[in-house]
Amino acid sequence: MKYIGAHVSASGGVENAPINAKKIGATAFALFTKNQRQWVSAPLSEKSIALFRQYCEEFGFSAQQILPHDSYLINLGSPEKEALEKSRMAFIDEMQRCQQLGLDRLNFHPGSHLNKISEEECLQRIAESINLALDKTQGVTAVIENTAGQGTNMGRSFYQIKYIIDRVEDKSRVGVCIDTCHAFAAGYDLRTEVAFEQTFAEFDEIIGFGYLKGMHLNDAKKDLASRVDRHDSLGKGFLGNSTFEMIMKDSRFENIPLILETPDEALWAEEIAVLKAMI
Repeated sequence: MKYIGAHVSASGGVENAPINAKKIGATAFALFTKNQRQWVSAPLSEKSIALFRQYCEEFGFSAQQILPHDSYLINLGSPEKEALEKSRMAFIDEMQRCQQLGLDRLNFHPGSHLNKISEEECLQRIAESINLALDKTQGVTAVIENTAGQGTNMGRSFYQIKYIIDRVEDKSRVGVCIDTCHAFAAGYDLRTEVAFEQTFAEFDEIIGFGYLKGMHLNDAKKDLASRVDRHDSLGKGFLGNSTFEMIMKDSRFENIPLILETPDEALWAEEIAVLKAMI
């Protein structure tokens, strides 16, 4: 089963996310469980938690169809002690929110070295941060998202992600989310059948499909290996529809949330319908 959706708004309360997903014909969704532009948010109310769970059950969204995303402020590989501690506390809070909501995964960008520490040291800090969060929570998998490699962001290569996973103590609670735009911008070609198979054979060999817990389906505004993170609407960027047709027809991408983060929200219902028709 292909679970297809978008990163929907949770404005007014997390309980609105499943409602917004249902409106666009989604069978999966992503959300922020708190304001992504603030370090600290009020705890989730019992009412919001109960309604979120109620609507998810009512609309048929199980935990494996939902891919919450953490705040963009968080840098789990920060070279600065105060920022690292702040990031770790915020990440643990977000993992705990997922636990409260009955969600089993949290998607996050690995972190950045800011040209102040080595890439290796940054990756080690990210792994340590994951270990700390897993120790403080139960039942929630930390899902590492690949990046375009823009600036000093880590996670652009499958090897960097493997380096982190290798240092996570509980490997049953670490996973990966592949963003198609990020992969393409980082240099992984996905446009032809040959290139697509080569990229995902490499992913399977280095990381393994057993770790794949979600995908972000985004076209790319910039060309291959640009290292620039700019999403485009499906079929309108450098990837084109062929990439998404291959994903929709491939059984390796079943039973995980396939999430649109394309820039035009008005097109989400149409894009979801197009993806469903490709299956």
